[in-house]
Amino acid sequence: MSELTLIATQIRYEQKSYWRNPSAAFFTFAFPMVLFFIFLSTAGQQNDRSDLGSYVHNGHRVGVKLVQYYSPSILSYAVMSACFLAVALMLVRQREAGILKRMRGTPLPAWAYLGGVIGSSVIVAALLSAVCMLLAVGVYGAWFPIGHLAPLAVTIALAALTFCALGIAVSSLIPNVDSSQAIVNLPYFVLVFISGTYFPISGGLAKVSKDLPLRPMIVSMYKVFDPTNTGGIWDGRDLLVLALWGVASIVFAVRNFRWTPHHS
Repeated sequence: MSELTLIATQIRYEQKSYWRNPSAAFFTFAFPMVLFFIFLSTAGQQNDRSDLGSYVHNGHRVGVKLVQYYSPSILSYAVMSACFLAVALMLVRQREAGILKRMRGTPLPAWAYLGGVIGSSVIVAALLSAVCMLLAVGVYGAWFPIGHLAPLAVTIALAALTFCALGIAVSSLIPNVDSSQAIVNLPYFVLVFISGTYFPISGGLAKVSKDLPLRPMIVSMYKVFDPTNTGGIWDGRDLLVLALWGVASIVFAVRNFRWTPHHS
């Protein structure tokens, strides 16, 4: 069996396992949709010139609606949830149950197994992104030119791969299932809050979070939603930060990933 076929087969298996747990799949998709509803229904059509700027529309200067900010920020949250959070918790659960140990004893190469996990998570992230985009543009009227689709897709794909790698790396630090929720949720929610997911940020908080993995994704994707942006829709600096986090996570995971339970 070729390498590509191996990975495709494993991705198909991981997808079947994912969708056979409908409650987990439902909440993975439902929670970002609830956030969309809360933020975009309450503040999405409001203007916020102080944070987001203003532009001329039909001869009148208007402020950028907050829907333009919440669309990429909640989308970023959804991708991180589907990749980092889900991958880290799943790997810890499978490792401590002895599943990874048994998988390691099969002819399936380690890279094919982890490739299947990553590929399945990227598919879920892509589906989540499509649902979020349909909701933002179709229901809440977010401004998004079709010509901006390429940088949006590249950013989502790079971020999904980076967060998957980060999830694999973090899973190696978790000693058991009982502590997994606390250990994974701490950096997860810290990143969510300080990166400007729920509100536009500036000043010191933006400086602190700009080199962490979530904020660069939000900023990079906001460029394609920003109607005042005249400086280009590709954000090389933030994409580079995402890529560096991905590479660092891969290096850490290669050196520290465990296939056997910590108690064995």
